[in-house]
Amino acid sequence: MKRRLLAALTALVLAVVGALVLVAYAHGADRRAMAGMSTVSVLVVVKPVAEGTPASGLADLVRTELLPAVAAAPGRVRSLQDITGQVATADLKPGEQLLASRFAPPSSLRTPGTVAVPKGDQEVSVLLEPQRAVGGRLVAGDTVGVYLSQKSPDGGGQTHAVLHRVLVTQVQGAPAAASSSNAKTGTQTAATATQSLMITLAVTSKEAEPIVFGMEQGTLWLSLEPDGSDTSGTAVIDPGNVYKGAYQ
Repeated sequence: MKRRLLAALTALVLAVVGALVLVAYAHGADRRAMAGMSTVSVLVVVKPVAEGTPASGLADLVRTELLPAVAAAPGRVRSLQDITGQVATADLKPGEQLLASRFAPPSSLRTPGTVAVPKGDQEVSVLLEPQRAVGGRLVAGDTVGVYLSQKSPDGGGQTHAVLHRVLVTQVQGAPAAASSSNAKTGTQTAATATQSLMITLAVTSKEAEPIVFGMEQGTLWLSLEPDGSDTSGTAVIDPGNVYKGAYQ
């Protein structure tokens, strides 16, 4: 009986020792394997990153991890400073390594033919015939004056320049055709657009009100206002002063 018990205890001790030796060997193998590899720091996404997120907002969305060099993705971002001023060009998911190819200047996300909306502004669009939009020659980046005309109940009407230096952010529709020239006289004749254009303007809420009112209750005209144009001295024009001159 004692011999069998002793044999069982001996077998148990040998099993435990064997297990410990095996675990120690496995850990040693891992250390030996890692010792034979160089490791690098990589930035890994830990929270979802939405397209358009600026690099300055990534600090809480990524973390630094140490990986074998062979596991580091080519083109990885080594430091957030390397992508300063850039934004994510796609949605990034947790577990992804941060890649430089996924970031670009904010302008790369902008639709061609548009300009950025100034901070604090919003956009409003108006559909106008070419003659009400400088013959259809407007392009994104131009600044315009907004003139509103409305009829009064007595049959008269009023016209006034309600806004100045309004930024055009996009123009949609058929642009004016290219100019044609007359070889005999040496003159050029500018062709005009024949279809209505959708003009998008960057404005504040206060500035949007007269624009929407003009489209709903009256008519709008846009004038091209380049830098240096004189916008002073405007007045409300009505039948009583239009022939006398609004500036007297």
